[in-house]
Amino acid sequence: MLSQTAIECLGWCATAVFVGSYFCRRPSLLRGVQMCGAALWMLYGVLIGKSPVIVANILVFSAAAWTLFRSAPAK
Repeated sequence: MLSQTAIECLGWCATAVFVGSYFCRRPSLLRGVQMCGAALWMLYGVLIGKSPVIVANILVFSAAAWTLFRSAPAK
């Protein structure tokens, strides 16, 4: 099992990734970084056993994925 310090570091990393997404200029990169941040937050939620964190970030991940793939050019 991970130490409390490692779990807290994961939470801070998730925060940094999500905040960093606001500096992305390309919408596709923004969505990708948001999805990465949400995945980190989901993992954090699982490790701390908090379903609101997990569910909220499933929704964020899903919304980012939907808008990313919806706006992808058709081949």
